[in-house]
Amino acid sequence: MNFEDEVRRRRTFAIISHPDAGKTTLTEKLLLYAKAIHLAGSVKAKRAARSTISDWMKIEQERGISVTSSVLQFNYDGRALNLLDTPGHADFSEDTFRTLAAVDSAVMLMDHAKGVEPRTLKLFEVCRMRRLPVVTFMNKLDRYGLHPLELVDQVRDKLDLEVAPVNWPLGMGTDFKGLVNLATREIILYESEGRHGSEIVEAERASFDEAESLVGAEAFERISEELELIEDAGDAFSRERFLAGDVSPLFWGSAMSNFGVEELLSFLAKEAAPPGPRITEAGEEIKPNEDRFTGFVFKIQANMNPRHRDGIAFMRVVSGKFERGMDAVIGRSKEVLRLSKPHTFMAQERSLVEKAWPGDIVGLYNTGKLRVGDTLSNGSGIKFAGIPRFAPEHFGQLRLEDPMRRKALDNGLEQLSQEGVIQLFFTPGQGRQNPFLGAVGILQFEVLKERLRNEYKISVIFQKASFSRARWVGGEPEGLEWLRATHGYRVVEDRNGLPVVLTDSNWNLSYALENAPGLELYDVEPL
Repeated sequence: MNFEDEVRRRRTFAIISHPDAGKTTLTEKLLLYAKAIHLAGSVKAKRAARSTISDWMKIEQERGISVTSSVLQFNYDGRALNLLDTPGHADFSEDTFRTLAAVDSAVMLMDHAKGVEPRTLKLFEVCRMRRLPVVTFMNKLDRYGLHPLELVDQVRDKLDLEVAPVNWPLGMGTDFKGLVNLATREIILYESEGRHGSEIVEAERASFDEAESLVGAEAFERISEELELIEDAGDAFSRERFLAGDVSPLFWGSAMSNFGVEELLSFLAKEAAPPGPRITEAGEEIKPNEDRFTGFVFKIQANMNPRHRDGIAFMRVVSGKFERGMDAVIGRSKEVLRLSKPHTFMAQERSLVEKAWPGDIVGLYNTGKLRVGDTLSNGSGIKFAGIPRFAPEHFGQLRLEDPMRRKALDNGLEQLSQEGVIQLFFTPGQGRQNPFLGAVGILQFEVLKERLRNEYKISVIFQKASFSRARWVGGEPEGLEWLRATHGYRVVEDRNGLPVVLTDSNWNLSYALENAPGLELYDVEPL
């Protein structure tokens, strides 16, 4: 297979949703139907049951939530799929934003009983900002929920997004009979009996002409009326408009019972966006089919194998062919790095990769030289437009239960801050001891404590700080000196040595901007 063919068969996408919409379950079932796994786990598994592939951390398995992005790579229908499973919880939004910078499409998952929820709206706006094509999947049809036509109107109104239904539900809850394919009018019948949770379901199919005898006269009349309304008022599907982000194909199903998953997977393999170009800071467009290799780091993960304390930098290949053992230039530092042990992933499980193509995600061993947002290329170094780091809103410090574990704590904080679990802020003149910790969401501190205990054998007590605002400091030096000399402001440095001011109110920030000479403040890390 030549270079162009390898690029065309790649599909790199993420799943986004409000918490509890069924994202991790859908991820598992896509893997099941692609035959990448033989038995799907349950998010709410009992002690003896199998845990999910994508939620591989101990805290994820214990709490039934996703707190970190997972990379899942598999093949289906001649396509090479890279699925990036993102955290659903709002406290881990930074990880999701970074992940969305590395994909070409997104699956927007909704609970059909709840419709468009706040987290869904926020994540969709990020997709719109990045002009990502979005596929919509209405989940949990085996339960009662909102009327399908109401959900269509809700997506159009709240997201200002046209939707083109690909299939349509035959009832819901205990009256759920199956789906009808709108293009072929084929009926896919839902069977409530059997082991739907963990094994592939071979659904019975029939023509629409047989639907009345199969689902009953009342249900057939209702679905016929709904289909007429959809055909009259629905938005027509066009792949060009889908790839431009103007229309979202709409699917229905139940991930928990494995219904509708195969249709979604087939669409993603066939129609989802292929690898696209990326723009450098200099405004140059780098296309996938260019000869030179380029890629960027969108995520760093510490301790995927706790026994080896290894750090992995996840790199999205943008252009050219990646080969094991090649040298690449880090755009930020101009340092040459030998990429000798690259890996592909199935969550925590990994295998060495000899070659990779645009759209693929490659794991690189990181000894501290790579940061989130770094660009790698052969030849002269370039820099892609950066991945932002947002100002935290919650702050605190850690107190060791065993003071003799100070060095281990410093190492653990350094490694975990590299992957974005928390941000570290240091007091100038005091080295890197006893830093302030910053997080976008309060749950990040709970994850930090759990990971320090499980991965580093360190027990700590979290002490909340009085700060509630952080801003990177820019502008004239006199402004920075004014902050240092004025009560109510604490000037610290981030892990890259950039000055940051901590304070407790927006009023203080406004007062500083009005009175400090030449001061500039940023709520996103300056690049």
